[in-house]
Amino acid sequence: MSAPALPDVPTTLLIGGSWRPAAGGATFPVDNPATGQALIEVADAGVPDALDAIRAAADAQQALAALSPAQRAALLRRVEAALRDRTDEIALLITLEMGKPIAESRGEVGYAADFFGWFADEALRIGGDYRLAPTGLTRILVQHKAVGPCLLITPWNFPLAMGARKIAPAIAAGCPSVLKPAEQTPLTSLLLARIIEESGAPPGAVNVLTTSRPAEAVGAVIDSGLARKLSFTGSTEVGKLLLARCAAQVMRTSMELGGNAPFIVCADADLDEAVEGALLAKMRNIGQACTAANRFIVAESLAGEFTSRLAKRMGALTVAAGWLDGSQVGPLIDDAAVEKFDRLVRDALDRGATVETGAVPAIGRFVTPTVLSGVAPGTALLDEEIFGPLAPITTFRAEEEAVRAANGTPYGLVSYVYTRDLRRALRLVGSLATGMVGVNSGVVSNAAAPFGGVKQSGLGREGGFEGIAEYLDTTYAAIPV
Repeated sequence: MSAPALPDVPTTLLIGGSWRPAAGGATFPVDNPATGQALIEVADAGVPDALDAIRAAADAQQALAALSPAQRAALLRRVEAALRDRTDEIALLITLEMGKPIAESRGEVGYAADFFGWFADEALRIGGDYRLAPTGLTRILVQHKAVGPCLLITPWNFPLAMGARKIAPAIAAGCPSVLKPAEQTPLTSLLLARIIEESGAPPGAVNVLTTSRPAEAVGAVIDSGLARKLSFTGSTEVGKLLLARCAAQVMRTSMELGGNAPFIVCADADLDEAVEGALLAKMRNIGQACTAANRFIVAESLAGEFTSRLAKRMGALTVAAGWLDGSQVGPLIDDAAVEKFDRLVRDALDRGATVETGAVPAIGRFVTPTVLSGVAPGTALLDEEIFGPLAPITTFRAEEEAVRAANGTPYGLVSYVYTRDLRRALRLVGSLATGMVGVNSGVVSNAAAPFGGVKQSGLGREGGFEGIAEYLDTTYAAIPV
């Protein structure tokens, strides 16, 4: 299978405004998941590079903070415009290194651009407070200032959008950063950094470390004492390790971790809307999203029809390399993802689940969209984050039963609810232990909304009015009357 030519992209580290190789010249390959072949080699940063990067960020703090809110906003607007102007180029790069269909990659570019536009406006709205103390003897002046150099760690599944969701508020607040992208998808982050640089960011405002040894590089940045905040998107297991590491430096942290999203279809739901929403919630990014519907909990009276319709729609999706016309389902990111997908399907079948569509052997990294009914309690895919095009269906009779099933997990990122009863919808929003709820909607991601979870799905929020607060410290001055 021949792939399109790779767009022009940097392959070295960006540190202090200079593109340079890793110390010792080490590199590692970046694979195309559709072909399994290497696209290109990029610099493989080690501890010396990591320390140089965080020092460069610390050195850039004053210059970035000195920019007025209007100047930071203008910088972000220039980045937004560049992303929109170069959509096709960037989308192809995302598809080549991550695998998603090109139409979804174009959507990701637009989503990423939205963050730069949103936080351009937020840069102008950083507020404060002035009040008189109850005694009347002291004026209280409250200011919000940049927290300082940030370490930003992004996942492979949305390589542009996740970088944008962290870098944009950091710049808006006046915080320089060190970006450590996932080793599977570093190319998109490198191109984003070049675009930010070309848009006029001060040297060192954004530094990029690509590495195949993330624990070493990340640990060095945290232990340096120069980084004042960590923003991480990834697995709960890694997030816990990073929280423990950050505790020694008392660093601010934002954590967007794993999910196990329930998709509840109530007996009064509009079935057409519920099936469309299920496709969006399950199949976005080939099911490789923390917001992907993981467990379909369907009213018993509708389960047969819902299952039949969903299986028909998922079974008709076109599985092909993301750059090919008509591709709707690309490859999984790597061989380990394929092995996990197969393991989860086998476990469910061994426990008595019925195949409604799919469940055929993978071809390379391409797996077939799969719907399973009759999934028994205790089945692994009800407890683990699936990260693939696999939809397990269970049923319920009473609303309380659905809520117990939905909440019966240590995760709490997002839920989906389909019902035509407004009171029921609001009741479920209040009962579900998740940070976000899609009500008759299979998509919750929005740059203007606070994205994040509860329980073991994370800490803090990204996007919305709340997003910039994660990058600001509060200073209070007492001024005698």
